[in-house]
Amino acid sequence: MAESSPAARVALIALGGTIAMTRPAPGEAVTPSLDAGDLVEAVPGLAELDIELSTRTFRSVPGASVTFADLAALTGLIEELAESQDAVVLTQGTDTLEETSFFLDISLDTAMPVVLTGAMRHPELAGADGPGNLLAALRVAASPRARGLGCLVVLGDEIHAARHVRKTHSTSPAAFASPDTGPLGQVVEDRVWLPAAVGPRPALPPAGADPLVPVVTTTLDDDLPLLRPMRTDLDGLVLAAFGVGHVPAGAVELLAAYAERVPVVLTSRTGAGSVHRASYGFPGSEQDLQRRGLVNGGFLDPYKARILLRQLLGNGKGRAEIAEAFAAYG
Repeated sequence: MAESSPAARVALIALGGTIAMTRPAPGEAVTPSLDAGDLVEAVPGLAELDIELSTRTFRSVPGASVTFADLAALTGLIEELAESQDAVVLTQGTDTLEETSFFLDISLDTAMPVVLTGAMRHPELAGADGPGNLLAALRVAASPRARGLGCLVVLGDEIHAARHVRKTHSTSPAAFASPDTGPLGQVVEDRVWLPAAVGPRPALPPAGADPLVPVVTTTLDDDLPLLRPMRTDLDGLVLAAFGVGHVPAGAVELLAAYAERVPVVLTSRTGAGSVHRASYGFPGSEQDLQRRGLVNGGFLDPYKARILLRQLLGNGKGRAEIAEAFAAYG
């Protein structure tokens, strides 16, 4: 008789967020209060999973309060757990889930599945989605198919790659999507279906510095007053431009001056689609800005571009290496 395979060892790490929020007293607003053990107890059907589950509460904060220091410490914890666990599931607030997942995707050097999930409705609302999302995330994490795919995000039974996923609605349970690619797969009954996968990605070591990298969004008839006079304290800059990478003509010289001093990454504010490389040639077009030294951010949205640029600068990468990294990730 063939021996059955051992149960997958999965560590659940809780960071807080809506999935962990309850009311301190009747009539009061919800705040993070449930720990990792509480979250597990609320999941029906968990006993049917063939996993060996351990839990720890790493933080208990809203998603909006997660910091880079938290993420650096979390990266170290996950790498430690990789020595004894087969997979890790993280629960956190959805406000910054897309940024957290991308930070981990470019920071972790492990093939172990790392899956993030959360909830759009807290446990005291009708139709709370946290338990179902957590069950699906645990199922994906325990699947051998998830190994080597980088950091994944699972909500609403959909499986998304960290580099593509976005929160596209403020309240809908179906808020998370990958506008440019669609999900990698789905959880169907008790099966993990992954017909698509992202390629391997090089991992960046922890940043040795804390560079200042803001995101500036271009608007109608905008000459970027937030960047005037010249800011000398910036280590880098991410520009959320119109369409495929365009800005008003009045902003061009200022951006060129910044690009001479620090890396400036050109992204699109639209929410989907890539910055172009050679479609338009007018002043302020994507070709014009790239000729003036701006780095093409590709498909990365402004917020993920900021994460990547910050980590690259914190690792002492120069302009050529930064351009190569954005070509690979974007």
